[in-house]
Amino acid sequence: MPTLSEADSKRLLATYGVAFPSEHEVDTAEAAVAAAEALGLPVVLKLGGAAIAHKTERGLVRLGLADPDAVREAASALLAAATPEDGPVHLLVAPMLRGNRELIAGLHHDGQFGMTVMLGVGGILAEALADVAFRLVPITRQDAADMIDDLATQKLFGELRGEPAVDREALVDVLIGLSDAAVADAAIVSADLNPLIVVDGCPIAVDALVEVA
Repeated sequence: MPTLSEADSKRLLATYGVAFPSEHEVDTAEAAVAAAEALGLPVVLKLGGAAIAHKTERGLVRLGLADPDAVREAASALLAAATPEDGPVHLLVAPMLRGNRELIAGLHHDGQFGMTVMLGVGGILAEALADVAFRLVPITRQDAADMIDDLATQKLFGELRGEPAVDREALVDVLIGLSDAAVADAAIVSADLNPLIVVDGCPIAVDALVEVA
């Protein structure tokens, strides 16, 4: 199944209310520097394209770039890392967001029941905890709230390490946005928001991948 680029995945899901940070899609190292300065340093830099689904595994993500020279050097290296199989590529410049908690959310098709919305604990604990909740599309706001309550790791949603409690209504908005996207666009086969970083209590999707038929 083909995938959309990260930038196109975000544009599609944003149409249905999934919130993403302000980002810039550019084609050159100098444009990346300008975008980074406009966003405010430090930034994250990624090589993007419809054929690039797994950036981290290929070393196509640069984190915490704190000055223009670092952005320029990273951008040049990422563009040089593109292969002919990648097809058209671009650079995605995003703010460097930090938080102590990560969640994952998405759309996954169950062979027996159909499309589902998923919410789970993300980050380094994701595989160890396997703490996830599912609901069939479409979901209501109450369904989304119940999904949050279904997770066993409830302490992650309260105040933690000086950070405020997770904004549950904002998280409900994310889940409703995913459900609405699945209902409206039958071409969507799956979608992944991984991770949703909790920043000052607000869950913010910093990566997205949509698979289409």
